Amino acid sequence: DRVAKVVAPKRIALAEKETEVNDLEAMLSQKRAELKMVQDRLAELNQALADKVQEKEDLEAKVDLCAKKLERAQKLIGGLGGEKKRWFEAAESLQEAYNNLTGDILVASGVIAYLGPYTSVYRQQAVDLWVKKCTQQKLKCSKDFSLRGILGDPVKIRGWNINGLPTDGFSVDNAVMLANARRWPLLIDPQGQANKWIKNMEAENKLSVIKLTDATFMRTLENAIQFGTPVLLENIGEELDPALEPLLLRQTFKQAGVICMKLGENVLEYSKDFRFYITTKLPNPHYLPETATKVTLINFMITLEGLEDQLLGIVVAKEQPQLEEERQALIVQSASNQRQLKEIEAQILQTLSASQGNILEDEGAIKVLDDAKVLSDDISEKQKIAEATQLKINESRTGYKPVASHSAVLFFVIADLANIDPMYQYSLTWFVNLYISSIANSTKSKQLDKRLRYLTDHFTYNLYCNVCRSLLEKDKLLFSFMLCTSLLKSRHQLDQGELMFYLTGGVGLENTRPNPDETWINKRMWDEMCRMAELPHFAQEKFLEEFEADPLRFKYIYDSKTPYTEELPTKWEQSLTDFQKMIVLRVLRPDKAVPLSRRFVDAKLGQKFTEPPPFNLAESYNDSRATAPLIFVLSPGADPMAQLLKFADASGFGGDKFSAISLGQGQGPFAEAMIEKARQDGSWVALQNCHLAVSWMNSLERICEGLTPETVHRDFRLWLTSYPSDKFPVSVLQNGVKMTNEPPTGLRMNVLQSYLTDPISDSEFYEKLKPDPPKYAAFQKLLFGLCLFHALVQERRKFGPLGWNIPYGFNESDLRISVRQLNIFLEEYEDVPYAALQYLTGQCNYGGRVTDDWDRRCLVSILNNTYARCVVEDLKYKFSPSGVYHIPAASSYQEFLDFIRELPVEQPPEAFGMHDNVDISKDLQETKLLFDSCLTTQKGGAAASTDDGRRPEDVLDEIAAGILNKLPPLFDLDAAHKKFPTRYDESMNTVLVQE
Repeated sequence: DRVAKVVAPKRIALAEKETEVNDLEAMLSQKRAELKMVQDRLAELNQALADKVQEKEDLEAKVDLCAKKLERAQKLIGGLGGEKKRWFEAAESLQEAYNNLTGDILVASGVIAYLGPYTSVYRQQAVDLWVKKCTQQKLKCSKDFSLRGILGDPVKIRGWNINGLPTDGFSVDNAVMLANARRWPLLIDPQGQANKWIKNMEAENKLSVIKLTDATFMRTLENAIQFGTPVLLENIGEELDPALEPLLLRQTFKQAGVICMKLGENVLEYSKDFRFYITTKLPNPHYLPETATKVTLINFMITLEGLEDQLLGIVVAKEQPQLEEERQALIVQSASNQRQLKEIEAQILQTLSASQGNILEDEGAIKVLDDAKVLSDDISEKQKIAEATQLKINESRTGYKPVASHSAVLFFVIADLANIDPMYQYSLTWFVNLYISSIANSTKSKQLDKRLRYLTDHFTYNLYCNVCRSLLEKDKLLFSFMLCTSLLKSRHQLDQGELMFYLTGGVGLENTRPNPDETWINKRMWDEMCRMAELPHFAQEKFLEEFEADPLRFKYIYDSKTPYTEELPTKWEQSLTDFQKMIVLRVLRPDKAVPLSRRFVDAKLGQKFTEPPPFNLAESYNDSRATAPLIFVLSPGADPMAQLLKFADASGFGGDKFSAISLGQGQGPFAEAMIEKARQDGSWVALQNCHLAVSWMNSLERICEGLTPETVHRDFRLWLTSYPSDKFPVSVLQNGVKMTNEPPTGLRMNVLQSYLTDPISDSEFYEKLKPDPPKYAAFQKLLFGLCLFHALVQERRKFGPLGWNIPYGFNESDLRISVRQLNIFLEEYEDVPYAALQYLTGQCNYGGRVTDDWDRRCLVSILNNTYARCVVEDLKYKFSPSGVYHIPAASSYQEFLDFIRELPVEQPPEAFGMHDNVDISKDLQETKLLFDSCLTTQKGGAAASTDDGRRPEDVLDEIAAGILNKLPPLFDLDAAHKKFPTRYDESMNTVLVQE
């Protein structure tokens, strides 16, 4: 009960409390549920807030990026917008180049493979033909094909020009060929232009220069192949050393993973950086096919435009050095600007192509582009200023262009002389040095026109004198005529067609036009007259029709002794140019073409260009230097050794200081030892008859190339004598001072030469008898007669058998001994011993050479007329009926010289005691020699087309076709056999059928 009382209330209380707890827990659960709802809502709101904040930040970032993109786009548009037009044009150009790519590369490959050795004219003709063929075969290629445009890089070309490559298109094309050819280049380089360019271009790459004559050339080559340095093999002949074959054929192989080449017995590691250049100074070499197929032959002969530009640079540098320095600096700056612009353009394109996705988001790329554009604009601005300055400088330089053009023409005249004689070799360096000396020594003037005239005249005559010194007598007038016609052609004052007609008389088929007067017009003259009438001016003026109407109007010219002094009938005298009048006279009287040409040169250039300066050994010596030899070009009868020995004595190099040796078999080592000794102690060496030691000529060339200012005493001189020989080293000829000592042409020049040479020119010798006036007067008169006799016997050789039955080699040694005997006899005898003088001169000194009895009789007769008592005793004694040649009333050496200079240039036959007609055969022979020599110098390029635009080949084809048309048809052999059967009793039939 107590338990119930105690426990029951407690149980009731527990139940109440449990109910209360349950209510409270239910309420708590409700509240927790409400709290969770609130927390969830809060979380949702927080998330929404975070999303909005994020959205806000994203929008802000987009706004910022958009602003930056806008800014970058503006930079890009501003920077590259200016390029749009250029790139658009470049794209079009590239598209066109791409379309023409196959044809252009085909033609370019052909040019490199086949056209290297040819001239610019022939190259252009071949390219035009190839382009035409490509077009016909529906193969697209550029209409105006240019090798430098297809394969050349303008920046690289500008760099080549700075290194000395001539700026003309022909030279640039040559350089492009050299850079793109697979075979090593062999450059035909007579003027040394390619040599100079390669040396400058490869200087920083440690270029090695070798020659086949060097003892160590193979060792140098081996080192260069291994280390990858360039090599220049210069001055080769027409054959290459067989040891070079593996190198020329690039016979490489792999050994232990390394590229190797076997050269001789040695296996070398082959560097890919190795480059090999070969040059020759031969102007027209002939390489065998096996050589030509191993190398890329390239003709590096200088062109007129290239030389003109060089000479212009030299004259401006000397006359206005500041202007030329500024120009050179601008060229270098311009080349640098162009190179930088090219690099920047490449950088821009590289950045644009490398950029991934949207370029506006690539800040680095935009910065590169922006910087590049700023630099590009800056360089472009500088380039504009440079180009404007260059324009002004070029305007100033243009003032000097006439003298550069004039001088460039002169160089090509002397370059063509090598076609006449192998000894006539002149280097461009020699020519340029002469040009520079004329700039320094010619008369100065502040007026440009006058200065240019002084400079042109001085250089032309200076060149004439220097070249004439080395020409044989027969070629001196030829040289003057070539100078004159080349200068007139360059000024467009002479037509090439007219010149070729003057030299050849024209070429044509059989003339069907009837001869209007056969009494004096022969067939040759009439044929030439008809061909002359086809020349444009003569055809226009209807010359032939008027000549046919009245041929006798021209007969007085045909009959004249001196047709070159006659005027043409009035109309033609006024309407024809001087050269066209010459053509008419040449047709009527071809035998007088030589004096005609001489008078033409006199009229156009001046008389001094037809009077070569007399031989002067001292002047030649003054022009020489220790490092280059002095070369006597010999002719029959000429022996300069006596004069050289006297000059050596007078110059203090006689006795032990002068050594001489005549070359021949086994003499080479002795000559070499003499030169070696002399180059150290400063003495002189003379090597005679070099033409007899052909096998030693390579050694001579090597010795001459080894003569440098550092290794040679400054007083040393090497004298050489040689007859003309094509085996004589070209480089020695080009660098040496060449001289000829031949009797001059014509009586006047011959007598003058005698008076200007030793011993007559020695005042001490000449005036030895002055204290005794009668003997002195006799000496002067007899001396003049003796010199005239010497000239007469030499000039008679030109008349062939009419002069002497056998041509004798009378020379100055005969005159020298005779003059000395005259002086001695007059000094020792009271009375003049005429008989003794005549015997010694006529029978011994000159007569000793004479082997024909009639020639001896003739010689003595001439001597009796010129070297006898009457010469002294008669007042103004006449040597010829006309009295043109007589003893002058002179009493001194100078007065005699003045009288001689007044004698006529052309001597009449009466001076030789001959009939007037004797001149005809001699003159025709001289005319043929002059014209043939002149034609030898007229290369294919010079006469590339006739007046109507046809090439010489077309004219020849036409003539050949005409000849074929004239030939009768071939015999019908079957019909001949039937008509003339071969029978025993008819032997004639056998002969007929056989024929």
